[in-house]
Amino acid sequence: MMRWPEGRVWNTEVEAAVANIKSQIKRNRQTEKRNARNRAIRAELRTRTKSVLEAAENGADDTEEKLRLAIKRIDMAVTKGTMHKNTAARTKSRLTKRVRSMADANS
Repeated sequence: MMRWPEGRVWNTEVEAAVANIKSQIKRNRQTEKRNARNRAIRAELRTRTKSVLEAAENGADDTEEKLRLAIKRIDMAVTKGTMHKNTAARTKSRLTKRVRSMADANS
């Protein structure tokens, strides 16, 4: 929200226009479905990454298994088109590097 100098308020958020064209209505439905799927996938990636890091920090026995599952989900996000393959490679590399360094620190 922004204010005029006189103190009046106007809404800066743009309201979504309702389309009357069939192809655009379908496109909007598809976009909403994809956005929901992508949000769910990204949330799961964050959760799995967090659990791997917590397990590595605590020196848990199942750290390698959690890392393997996190990498598997990252690869799945690439196949679904949620994440670019180079971004996934960088993420997997950094995650593996952090887990290995934590494992060395705990040993």
